[in-house]
Amino acid sequence: MHAWLCENPVGVDALTWKELPMPAPGPGQVRVRIQAASLNFPDSLIVQGKYQFKPELPFVPGSEFAGVVDAVGDNVSNLQPGQAVACLSGTGGFATHAVVPAELCMPLPDGFPAVDAAAFIMIYGTSHHALLDRGQLQAGETVLVLGAAGGVGTAAIQIAKLAGAHVIAAASTDDKCAYCKAQGADETINYGSQDLRARLKELTGDLGPDVIYDPVGGDLTEPAFRSIAWRGRHLVIGFAAGQIPSLRINLALVKGASIVGVFWGAFARREPDANAAIMRELAGWYAAGKIKPHIDSTLPMSELKAAYARMASRAVKGKLVLVNE
Repeated sequence: MHAWLCENPVGVDALTWKELPMPAPGPGQVRVRIQAASLNFPDSLIVQGKYQFKPELPFVPGSEFAGVVDAVGDNVSNLQPGQAVACLSGTGGFATHAVVPAELCMPLPDGFPAVDAAAFIMIYGTSHHALLDRGQLQAGETVLVLGAAGGVGTAAIQIAKLAGAHVIAAASTDDKCAYCKAQGADETINYGSQDLRARLKELTGDLGPDVIYDPVGGDLTEPAFRSIAWRGRHLVIGFAAGQIPSLRINLALVKGASIVGVFWGAFARREPDANAAIMRELAGWYAAGKIKPHIDSTLPMSELKAAYARMASRAVKGKLVLVNE
């Protein structure tokens, strides 16, 4: 097998494509022949040693992938060789093969392409858990999605619309705003050229958004939170801007608002039955054509560094996927 190996977590340039021994699955594990793997923001942090999870060196990055089971270990009863699966294992995806716990693999129904499957679990799992569980989003409420043209932002638009919400998508360019409209957003804000608070006041009649979906952080968090509706919920998803913001706690008091942490990965580990129910619902929505990941582009696995560079340029709309040919 071949894999991109991180031996020194100082950044993407230190990754090397190496031939490694073919691993055998142990008890409770399966080996997957990887067909496609998506690039997520944590994949950038983990190779810089900046993610909250720091794997033992050396490791193969790539948190999310899809392929076909080609070997199973002892005590695996739910998967078999030849079965198509999507996996979210945290590491191992940027390779030709990976050994992962069977419990981290989602069996795929017929007609679920590997490229879509590789871009599915993280963004939709995060957005479903955030909006419907942590945010308790109700039909008729208004949702502001920051960083709306990215992978999780796109998923948030689609799920919020399915829930019956009015969606305001905020992105950094007119082109990205147009993309968000195509994904179902009702209104858009170009925070690269428009004042976020003034535009929110205009779009909501000075009431503010009921739910703020925030995977960006940085300079956007405070003006968004200052605009929140009474009893609003600000969902803290991540910090793609690279800066963890600080808020004056009195802002929550005066709006009767909540700052809600969303750590879908920990939720999936701590509450596996609840997460499994979410994934079944999401798979059903996909099969019914109600949700679908937008694939910005696909690149050969050998061009992983170019994919990282494209993600860093903030030019990506939806998801980047690497494929083994």
